Amino acid sequence: MPFCFEVNDVVPEVGDFKSVLIVPCRFCPAASMAVKSNEPYIEFPRRSLKTASYERLLAETKEGFEARGVRTSVFKSTFLHHFVLCMWTGRRRKALLERAREYEAVVVMGCEAAVATVRSTLESTDCHVIPGLRSEGIMSIQPKFSLPCNVTLDLESITRYVHLES
Repeated sequence: MPFCFEVNDVVPEVGDFKSVLIVPCRFCPAASMAVKSNEPYIEFPRRSLKTASYERLLAETKEGFEARGVRTSVFKSTFLHHFVLCMWTGRRRKALLERAREYEAVVVMGCEAAVATVRSTLESTDCHVIPGLRSEGIMSIQPKFSLPCNVTLDLESITRYVHLES
């Protein structure tokens, strides 16, 4: 039951920042982008555990900031247990804290729980935390396997959220 997302236009929120770190969750957003683009979620071993449509979104976001003269990089996650941002260990959060000190803002590509995780991790810094995605709802999906080791996600339904503006 991964979340379904829409991409936020973060350019106005980034404003005059000169440096932005993009912090991606690699579970729900990758599933959402795979469903929306009708592309495989996993193409193993071709792309290892990365989802092509999500990697494109991250690259486009990074390139958009760089085109405006903003120093940008993506906080990498290489181990499987680092992929779900809202479940990061204390050690992983400490690594983010150290890295984020080099940036004025952090754009979180994940759900509201991921944003909360990053906010609590960075509360001792002056780093601004900006949500890069907005949850639309929860997807009911059915995984399909094909050779060699591809996994696609067939969308059955989306249970939509009602967002209350504060």
